[in-house]
Amino acid sequence: MGFLATEGVSLETLSRAAIIARRCGTDAATALLNEGLLSEEAFYRALARRLGATFLVGPLAIGEGVPHARCLISGAAPLAVCEGGETLVAAPRGAAVARLIAAADRRAAPPAITTPTALRQALFARYGAAIAEDASETLGRLRPEWSCRPGPLAIDLALAGGVLALVVLLARLPTATGFLLLLLVQGLMLSLLTFRLAAAAIGAAEIVRADASEPRPVLLTDDALPTYTVLVALYREAPVVPRLLRALRRLDYPAAKLDIKFLLEADDDETAAALRVTPLPARFEIVTVPEGMPRTKPRALNVALPLARGEHLVVYDAEDVISAEQLRLAATLFARAPASTACLQGRLVIDNHGDGWLPRLFAIEYAALFDVLGPALAAWRMPTPLGGTSTHFRTCVLRKLHGWDAWNVTEDADLGLRMALAGYHVGDLPSATFEEALAHPRKWLRQRTRWMKGFLQTSFTHGRRPLDLYRRLGAAESLCVLALLPGTVVSALFYPVMLLGGFADLIMPDEGGDSLAIVRRAASTTVFLGGLAAMCLPGLVGCLRRGWFDLVPLVLLLPAYYLLGSLAAWLAVFELARHPHRWNKTEHGLARTSRTGALARRPSAVIKSASPTPPPSPLPAG
Repeated sequence: MGFLATEGVSLETLSRAAIIARRCGTDAATALLNEGLLSEEAFYRALARRLGATFLVGPLAIGEGVPHARCLISGAAPLAVCEGGETLVAAPRGAAVARLIAAADRRAAPPAITTPTALRQALFARYGAAIAEDASETLGRLRPEWSCRPGPLAIDLALAGGVLALVVLLARLPTATGFLLLLLVQGLMLSLLTFRLAAAAIGAAEIVRADASEPRPVLLTDDALPTYTVLVALYREAPVVPRLLRALRRLDYPAAKLDIKFLLEADDDETAAALRVTPLPARFEIVTVPEGMPRTKPRALNVALPLARGEHLVVYDAEDVISAEQLRLAATLFARAPASTACLQGRLVIDNHGDGWLPRLFAIEYAALFDVLGPALAAWRMPTPLGGTSTHFRTCVLRKLHGWDAWNVTEDADLGLRMALAGYHVGDLPSATFEEALAHPRKWLRQRTRWMKGFLQTSFTHGRRPLDLYRRLGAAESLCVLALLPGTVVSALFYPVMLLGGFADLIMPDEGGDSLAIVRRAASTTVFLGGLAAMCLPGLVGCLRRGWFDLVPLVLLLPAYYLLGSLAAWLAVFELARHPHRWNKTEHGLARTSRTGALARRPSAVIKSASPTPPPSPLPAG
C-alpha cells in the first residue's frame, strides 16, 4: 500500500486502513476500498501508475470465446483490441493486488489495469446473452428433474382436480367404501395437521418455562468472520432505497468483509438513479441483469451467484429492515453447525400493524410461520420451504445445487425442498427482519396467488417421481413436504367446503343412526376442531412470543382470513394453466405505520451521513 502515499493519499488514511485490516484479518486494499476511504477509480489509477501499466476506463473490448464466468471470478480477461500492446486487462482484488505488484519486476509487460466495475460491465456487455441463458437454463440443463419446466399442462391440472373432486364425492357417499375412503382422507388430514399442532405445543411449553431460551452464543470477533455476500434483487423499488441503504449500513459486520450486490433489471432506470444519488463504497455493487426471460427474482439471483465472493450468502428483499447483528449471528451459528446445515432462515416480522386489519392478521400468520413452525421444523431437521428473504446459505452448497430455479415463482420453497433431497438441513436464525404487509386486499391476493402458484409448481416438479422422493427423504419428511406444499394448496382450495361441512356436523343435532354414521360424524368433528386448532394455536403462540398481546383477540379471525387464501389458491390454479411463469410483483414502500419504528419514513438526506443514526432498537428477535 506504500505506493498510494506517493499518489497523495494521506498517511492517516493508509494507517487507518492498515489498522482495520489487522483487526479484521484481511488485506489493507480491501479495507481501504470497502470502508470508502478511497474511490475505486482512484485506487486502480494509482495501481496502474505503480505498475507502469495502461489504465483503461470506459467501454472495454473483450475478446471472443472467453470463459466469462472464469474471468469474472479471476478478475482478468483478454482484450480484443490491443491499443498499447496489452493483450490482457486485469482488475485484481484483495491480496491479488500485492501479488501483482510483487510479480511486476518479473513480467516483461504488465497487463492493462481497470476497475472491477468496468471489467464486469464489459463482460456483461460482451456476453450478456450467454450470462442470461446460464441464469435461466443451467438448472434445467444439468438437473432436469429439479426444474419446473416443463410445468403441468392444463389437462394435467384438470385431471388432478377431477381426481380430488372424485375422492371428495365418494367419501361423502353413505356406503362402506365411502366410509373407508372418508376415514383415510380424514386420517391423512389429521396427520398433516400434526406438524402445526406439535410446533404450537412445543412453542407454548417454551413460553411457560422460564429457562426455555438458551443464552445467545458468543459472537465471532471481526478477525474470525468470513466474507459475507448480500444479494438484494430490486425492481421499481426507488421509494425504499434510502431505508434499504440505512439498514445495510447499520449491519454489525466489518465493511472489509462485506460483498453487497444490488441486482437491477436493465430497464429500471428509476431504481438505478435512486442508488446513485449517494456515492457508495466499493463493498456496494450495482449489477445490471442482462435482458432475458423469465423476468423473475431467481433469475437475477442466478446472475449474481458466480460473482459472490463470500463464504456465506444472504438474500434480502428491498423493503427489509434487518437486525444489525444478523450477519454476525448467522456466521457464528454456521461456524458451530455441521456442514449439513446449508441454510439458516431468519425470523420475518410484519411491522406495519397499524395499517389495517389485513396487516394485523398477516402479522399473526408470519408469527406462526417464522416464530413457531420454522424453529420447530429446524429442531426436527425436517424439510423447510424457505421464506424468500433473510435466507442465509453456505455459498458452496448453493453452487452445488445450481442456484435457484429461475422459472419457479416461489424459488425459496423449491430450494428448501431441493436442499432436503440433497441431504442438507435448514437451521433457525433467531434474528428479526422487519417487513411490511400489503394492506389492500387486491394487492394481497396478487402476492398470495403467486405463492400458491409456486407451491403448485414445486409440488408438480418434485412429484414426478414420488417413490424416489419418499426414498430420499423418509416417511416423516415426506409427510412434512406433503403437508407444507401440496397440502397447503389443496386444503386452501377445499377450505370453504370443509369449513361449512365441519361447522354443520358440529352444530346440527344428532338424530341417531347406525354406528358408521356416528363414527363418521365423530371423525368429521375431530378433523374440523383439529383444523381450527392448527390454524389458530401457532398464531396465538407466535403473538405471545413476540409480546403482541393486543393481537391475541384477532387470532379468532384467522378462519375468516384464510377464506382469502382459498380465493388465492383458486386464482393460482387458473394462473398456472394460463401464465405458469408470470411473476406478480409485490409493491413495497406503502406502509403508513411502523410498530417498532423500523419502517418509519425518514428524509433521504440521512443516508448521506458517513455514520447514519440508527433507527430505534427493534423488538427482541427470539
